[in-house]
Amino acid sequence: MAGKLEGKVAWVSGANKGIGEGISRLYAKEGAKVAMIGRTVPEGEKIAQEIEELGGQAFFYKCDVRSEREIKASIEETVRRYGTIDILINNAGIVDIKPLHEYTIEDWDYVMDVNVRSMFLSFKYAFPYLSTHEHSYVVNLGSISSFVGQDTTPVYTTSKGAVLNLSKSIGLDYARYGIRCNCVCPGITETPMLMKHLNAENDPDAHYKKRLTRVPINKQLYPEDVAKTCLFFSCEDSSGVTATSLIIDGGYLGCAEWDASKHE
Repeated sequence: MAGKLEGKVAWVSGANKGIGEGISRLYAKEGAKVAMIGRTVPEGEKIAQEIEELGGQAFFYKCDVRSEREIKASIEETVRRYGTIDILINNAGIVDIKPLHEYTIEDWDYVMDVNVRSMFLSFKYAFPYLSTHEHSYVVNLGSISSFVGQDTTPVYTTSKGAVLNLSKSIGLDYARYGIRCNCVCPGITETPMLMKHLNAENDPDAHYKKRLTRVPINKQLYPEDVAKTCLFFSCEDSSGVTATSLIIDGGYLGCAEWDASKHE
């Protein structure tokens, strides 16, 4: 039985760890040829090799997504190898933890360039290929922070709010080309970025457990969970859905107050 993405080509940023790794593995399993974009070569090449050994198709391309030249080159290399691009997954992202007044201009630009500018650049250079298909898909990774604030992450939350509205704009402006664009917004997901956030606390383990008590399903998500949601937006299972978002957070944003320990 053919996979949901059989014959499709997917470009995935931030593909060498966390959610990006989960997306790359799932999409390859579903039949896509996957261009894995990231900065850490050993990790990325190892994952691509493992995908190939399992019968999938993938390659890793070293790219700093802040660089227009490098993003353009990554798109060109994807097309050189696989002929086109059907699916654009903008997953690359970073978090910086400190109050706003401590940021420098360079700090601000770094986060915004990775989290938002990279999406503009990837779409700009992928558009000529996305627009050649009857159906093409753009999935941008937002966050629950696309909707609410978060302690000492002012630039991160600003960037994720921008991702949400950029996704809406792409979905509206490019619908006539057969391109659908949606935003996936994860909650507490076990990734290296989450670990970085937790490690800024005095007692990371205690803080993690406390955060999970605010999640009605009383557990964290994993990259595979988020990848499945992205898959929904990357095929015709979601036909007719564009310029919107899907929150995957175990109910975290569904309530103003919750303590899972009271419901065990």
